[in-house]
Amino acid sequence: MVGCELIPSWLSDMNRVSANASLIYYVRMIRPAPVALALIACFLPAFGEHTLSTRAYSYVGGKYTGDPAHEVMAGQMYVEVLRPQRVVQKYPLVFFHGAGQTGTNWMGTPDGRAGWADYFLQQGYVIYLVDQPARGRSPWHPSVNGPLQMRPPDWVSQRFTAPEIAHIWPQSRKHTQWPGSGDKKGRQGDPVFDAFYATQVEGLESAVETQTLIQAAGAALLDKIGPAILVTHSQSGAFGWLLADARPKAVKAIVAMEPAGPPFHDAVFDEDKNRVWGLTDIPITYAPPVKSPTELAIVQEAKADGPDLARCWSQADPSRRLVNLQGIPVAVVTGEASYHAPYDHCTSKFLAQAGVANTHLRLEEQGIHGNGHMLMIEKNSLEIAALLQKWITGNVK
Repeated sequence: MVGCELIPSWLSDMNRVSANASLIYYVRMIRPAPVALALIACFLPAFGEHTLSTRAYSYVGGKYTGDPAHEVMAGQMYVEVLRPQRVVQKYPLVFFHGAGQTGTNWMGTPDGRAGWADYFLQQGYVIYLVDQPARGRSPWHPSVNGPLQMRPPDWVSQRFTAPEIAHIWPQSRKHTQWPGSGDKKGRQGDPVFDAFYATQVEGLESAVETQTLIQAAGAALLDKIGPAILVTHSQSGAFGWLLADARPKAVKAIVAMEPAGPPFHDAVFDEDKNRVWGLTDIPITYAPPVKSPTELAIVQEAKADGPDLARCWSQADPSRRLVNLQGIPVAVVTGEASYHAPYDHCTSKFLAQAGVANTHLRLEEQGIHGNGHMLMIEKNSLEIAALLQKWITGNVK
């Protein structure tokens, strides 16, 4: 009988989540079978305590709409819940994916490594994964919802997977963390890129429609499950602010991974995109009250905070407060090489000006280098997850 001390050092030293997948691969390769069984037995204590116990799904929100003869339910949101065998964390995590994605974004990586859902299960959290309304497993109805859009491969590679080639923003050349290899790394024709692009789906063109639907469905989810920590990414950054506005007592923290921004006017890409309410495209509660976004007087900095950074837009003094977000711990997380690197500080500064204390975590300042926009699936994704867990532990009571 082989002893546990014979487990390869590269396997025994790994994070348990990563080791789970690697162990399965390893035991398939070795002979005889009793050796494989012995190695699995060595790992059972490590995997037993916080691994997946139950998996279920439901739909929240939605309402019947249309002519009675052709009535449909619209606006409902698919929610998948993963529970560890032993829940040790006080609040669950609710993950909201970004544009072009679904809840599968959090379940694994395009090169087959463990995803953040597995990692945070190991930490003892209940996990909720959603598909935005009218996206993925949440129905889209042509009779009710607006048109959809889908981004082509070159658009995706320039912004997410191979920005160092297009070099549209200065920090892009620092990008090193996309998995894959060869001349086509990060681009169409590379197996890892193709696996990632296969996960891309159509989403609503209208940010107003998207945010209106998610605020209703997300509020229904929080009403159902109670207080939770929201983890948002990219497009869904607006969702965190809107849900905290709608259900401030139920949002115990917001981890905003490169949230949609910057406030008011785009930077980097000339897409004529304006977030007229500051961080959102639909109304959010200010004090003193605002009936129309035209009441928000805004100014642009005369000088950027540093080289290769955007000049931020902010409220003119005296600034209004985002009263329902005050007191909620917020982390804004930015990759070193992402297109968000030039401007996420503007989001952090806007929140602070509006009375929302927050932590801006630039990954390079935490010793984590080379990341683009897809933080949860790049090569060092579990290192980033560990940083977020440390922040949550230190800030959420």
